[in-house]
Amino acid sequence: MIKTLFSAPTVCTSRRTLLGTALGAAAAITASTLPLPFLAGEAVAAPSQKAQEIADHFARIRTLAGEFVQLGPKGDQVGGKFYIERPGKVRFNYDGSSGFRVISDGQSVVLENPKMKTMDLYPLSKTPLKLLLSERLDLSGDKVRSVREEDGQTIIQLVDKSAFGNSTITLMFDPESYELRQWTITDAQGKDTTVMVFNVQRDVTIDPKLFKIDYKKNIELNRGGRNR
Repeated sequence: MIKTLFSAPTVCTSRRTLLGTALGAAAAITASTLPLPFLAGEAVAAPSQKAQEIADHFARIRTLAGEFVQLGPKGDQVGGKFYIERPGKVRFNYDGSSGFRVISDGQSVVLENPKMKTMDLYPLSKTPLKLLLSERLDLSGDKVRSVREEDGQTIIQLVDKSAFGNSTITLMFDPESYELRQWTITDAQGKDTTVMVFNVQRDVTIDPKLFKIDYKKNIELNRGGRNR
């Protein structure tokens, strides 16, 4: 099981904490300043009308681009730019000299650190990112763990045990505009990675090359790593 959906580049250089707790993935202030998704509020048995309206609104958005701040499980903070094309595609370019990036092409997710010459590849279907990048938010069946209205936010927590065990993704939306504010990925050990987005533009044209994964390079790098 992938441990961290998006870890900061400084953590990823160890190649142990990789894809899974949040894109995943935002803010880096302090945990006490973030709107916490699991404190107040009663979970509801079925999606509320507002939650369904948010899901319908989100389904109509095909592309998003903007900036993000990510807060990792150990309080590490990092920012950068992101690009999303639904279904299935995302790119996170992290600030810093490492050139660290996370890319999904709709089938696979790669964590690449050019400075360290590492590329770690995972099936998109086995990560909580699948729920964020799907054609539409699936509020049916047992995928919805809770829907909450609290602190001026609508909070929807989703899970897919068949794909990634007990990891969850918690999405926070503005209850008036229905815009996505942030999400938190919680891994099976209960560790959170949160991503807050801002300066977001929707329905923009994005270069398809941004979502391209160099599979040949991935094979060469990992073959080289085994030979060292």
